[in-house]
Amino acid sequence: MNTPNGTETNDADPVEPKEGEIAEVDFEAEAAKLKDLALRARADLDNFRKRALREKEEAIRYANNGLLERLLPVVDNFELGLDAAKSATDAASVLLGMEMVHRQLLDFIKCQGLESVATEGEKFDPNKHDAVAQEFSDSIPEGQIIRQVRKGYKIKDRLVRAASVVVSKGAAQ
Repeated sequence: MNTPNGTETNDADPVEPKEGEIAEVDFEAEAAKLKDLALRARADLDNFRKRALREKEEAIRYANNGLLERLLPVVDNFELGLDAAKSATDAASVLLGMEMVHRQLLDFIKCQGLESVATEGEKFDPNKHDAVAQEFSDSIPEGQIIRQVRKGYKIKDRLVRAASVVVSKGAAQ
């Protein structure tokens, strides 16, 4: 179709509004398009959440896998020691084998960053010690640790298990 100024127009092209007129928009089509977009975004978010939860559960399930793999040689040596102890005639060889396994186990936990909580000569600290008893002592002042009953462990500044200790009440009166 020709316009009065000689240019062709296509009836399928939208008519541009004149100044002061509002363009006619297909609001229903636009709303449907936005609704579809919103539903797709919601589905993508749901799928992301489900995948993240699955990955988290899997990470938790297999978190200790590497740790346990490094612990297996210690278990193997312990089992070898038990087998040797069954047929050993002297206690010294059994003790030597057990000391070797103990040393290997201590090396393993040290490599994992686990260290023991200091108790010897320390003042009792409820944040890292668990008092299981109190005793009178003429040589150790009140509030000081007399002896350790069970070792405590920490990783860096985080307490894993408090040390069980016996605390001095001071000199008996």
